[in-house]
Amino acid sequence: MRIDKFLKVSRIIKRRTLAKEVTDQGRIQVNGKTAKASTNVKEGDNIIIKLGQRKLTILVKEIKETSKKEEAAKMYEIIKEERISEEKIYE
Repeated sequence: MRIDKFLKVSRIIKRRTLAKEVTDQGRIQVNGKTAKASTNVKEGDNIIIKLGQRKLTILVKEIKETSKKEEAAKMYEIIKEERISEEKIYE
């Protein structure tokens, strides 16, 4: 599944267009490599997301084409969540 679609279906990012923009800005990595919106993700992948002053490290647990609100959180596990300083945001 494409990373932008996964972020939307898992409800990490609410809109797919926003997920695509964030990915195109280079703020998402999959398994240590900067991702494009079309990058495929699979179960077991590690995703690092820089959103605002937060940096999330996520483990993909499950891939689904659609999900209900209650099921969305089961698609991933947050491994680490940290705040980042202003100068690190634009690295």
